[in-house]
Formats: sequence, structure tokens, C-alpha cells
Amino acid sequence: MNISEINLMLKAFSDETRMRILHILTAGELCVCDIISILNLPQSKVSRHLACLRKCGLAKARKNGLWVYYSLKKPRNKIQESILHCVKNCFNAVPTLKRDLNKAKEAVKSQAGSV
Repeated sequence: MNISEINLMLKAFSDETRMRILHILTAGELCVCDIISILNLPQSKVSRHLACLRKCGLAKARKNGLWVYYSLKKPRNKIQESILHCVKNCFNAVPTLKRDLNKAKEAVKSQAGSV
């Protein structure tokens, strides 16, 4: 990983919306519609931030019919691993992030129940 890739990844973490998306993706794979609902944000804004997270290698997309599902990508290096570990374990003390994650867990559970 070179310095430009590190810079791009850290920029991804510097935005509140992207941080919220990363945190809810720790619950598991989510449909874009679920992410929009959890964050209560417009589709265009969510899609723009998801594209950024894909570009820097933190998230991946899977298309299923008309739906696109997002999940966290497996860390490619120690830097990503450390930051994603913190996303999973350090942010539950932030009320907004905790609330988002609880909603995301319900959405993941609901998806599992509908299969």
C-alpha cells in the first residue's frame, strides 16, 4: 500500500456519512434501500458515498436482480484491518452510531428471515 492509497482510505473515514455506512456494514450485508432507510438520507447521497467506499477498497457491492447489496471488504493490509477493527469495536459509545447499528442488525435479521 502506498501513501496515496493510505490518503484515499483515510479520506473515506473523514466523512460522517461514510463513517456511519462503514459502521452499519459491520452488521452484515445490506441492500442500498436499507442503508437509505437507516441513515434517513437521499439515495443519491448514499450512492455517492458507497462509490467512494468501493473505490478505496473498503466496501464491495453485489447485484441481485434489481437490488444492490453492500458489505465490508476483507481488509487487504494491517492498516485497513486496524481501522475496521476500530469501526467495529470503538464506535458503539457514539449514540447515533449505536442507533444506526441496531437498525442495521434488524435489517440483516429481517433479510435472513425472508430467504
